[in-house]
Amino acid sequence: MALRIGTYNTLTISKRTDFGVYLDADNLGEILLPKRYVPKGCDVGDSITVFLYLDSDDIPIATTEKPLVTLNESALLKVKDVNHYGAFLDWGLSKDLLVPFSEQQTPMQEGTSYVVYVYQDERTERLVGTTKLGKYLREESQSLQANQAVDLLISGQTELGFKAVINQLYIGVVFRNEVFQPLTIGQQLTGYIKQIRDDGKIDLTLSKIASEDRDDLVEKIVSYLKTQGGESTLTDKSPPHDIYTRFGVSKARYKKALGQLYRDKKISLSKEKIKLL
Repeated sequence: MALRIGTYNTLTISKRTDFGVYLDADNLGEILLPKRYVPKGCDVGDSITVFLYLDSDDIPIATTEKPLVTLNESALLKVKDVNHYGAFLDWGLSKDLLVPFSEQQTPMQEGTSYVVYVYQDERTERLVGTTKLGKYLREESQSLQANQAVDLLISGQTELGFKAVINQLYIGVVFRNEVFQPLTIGQQLTGYIKQIRDDGKIDLTLSKIASEDRDDLVEKIVSYLKTQGGESTLTDKSPPHDIYTRFGVSKARYKKALGQLYRDKKISLSKEKIKLL
């Protein structure tokens, strides 16, 4: 497989110089690893894992520094400077990441952090950032499955709720009325596929919905009632925040668990309280 700029690669030292070592980078030729990044004791023939990018002269160069994000990935990055070229972001390397004005969803401000996707410009081969995630990440999927666990990166807010990057490949939405915990832009957490809509768009949830989870919640409610003398004012009419604070689930899940207990004749249920039978 051909080596690519913007990725980690394990390369072999081909020769040493006074200013570093050269690495055999196959299709990219020999690439310099500057002296300040060369691990002690390394010699010709040894292998080193490095990150490849272009220096200020657009020449491929290697580093043992670890960037906060690599090619075709998204991450929360902070703007260090804005000039006539665009915004320059701190991404963990000595050379900052450029987000051109044309790739800014809204004008970027110095000192502010944004979720940025890194791609390689086809013309210059430079690594570039963008906040226009929808240009590079798919908003539809037929391969994801309901209830599938996924890695989420909260990337923005809309009137409907929160947008999130899914497994670094897709964009989905967590609807506001199903969020019962603080969420911030750039936050990383595990979520679940709620459903794939007919148009392929992806709805997300932060709580897994499964029969075993419902059974577990039923047991928690019964145990809680026992500690409260058999009664509780936390009913299916209670505020969602109160339910989440006590049981860590959405109001919808709580109501389903209460419904199961009621059908099994384990509780009585009124607007004011539930009672263990």
